[in-house]
Amino acid sequence: MADHAKENGHWYKADGTPAYTYLNKKGEEKPTTLREARKLNLVPSVTTIISCASAPQLVNWKIDQAILSSLTLSRNDDETEQEYLARIKADAQEQAKKAAERGTYIHALVQSGFEGMVFTNDDEYEFYRSAKDTLIIATDNEQWVCEKSFATERYGGKADLHTSKFLIDIKTTDKPIDGLKLWDNHYLQLAAYRKGLKLDEAKCGILYINSVTAESKLIWAEEKELVKGWKCFSALLDFYYAKTNLGGE
Repeated sequence: MADHAKENGHWYKADGTPAYTYLNKKGEEKPTTLREARKLNLVPSVTTIISCASAPQLVNWKIDQAILSSLTLSRNDDETEQEYLARIKADAQEQAKKAAERGTYIHALVQSGFEGMVFTNDDEYEFYRSAKDTLIIATDNEQWVCEKSFATERYGGKADLHTSKFLIDIKTTDKPIDGLKLWDNHYLQLAAYRKGLKLDEAKCGILYINSVTAESKLIWAEEKELVKGWKCFSALLDFYYAKTNLGGE
């Protein structure tokens, strides 16, 4: 399960193999950079491409974290304004880091469960059980393929769960699952994965899992939004290649 938690690379080989790292001349393993990607003819990940566009919900979440930090951290008597602001920013970033690590951990638990892991901890099992039960209700007893990586000529990725009929991406949240919805970046991601895996007719959705209660909720993406999402992703893909000159002379 530890390996799953590290799967956050941004580059893929032509055969779909993730290229998270490379070996430098000293034989040291380093995160793959754009420079190395050019040398190795790698393609960028779906998430890398989507990050070229703004994500209002993420920006608002980060603002919320900064506000919460400012409410819990009082200003010291001998502290300048800049020092105080720096301390608030550092605290907010630390909270965001912890939330991301928690999400990665839960994601790894769910993936490991679908891959046949036997849980000895009831609290850990609950996240997988919740996800599995929600999917069974929505899709019947499908045989899910986990973390399938792929690559096209211009981008690559790794889908959380899919069958020949369904494609699911898992997201964790600390918000109540009632009232959750899909955002633009979700449609782009699902559409890009569906096209990359050649599952043009697959029904796509986001499986939300609450990081505290383990409650889960599956929200299906409307087909018209997926069509729009693919158009937007394709435009961002052109933008990314033009900006980085990846594949150029």
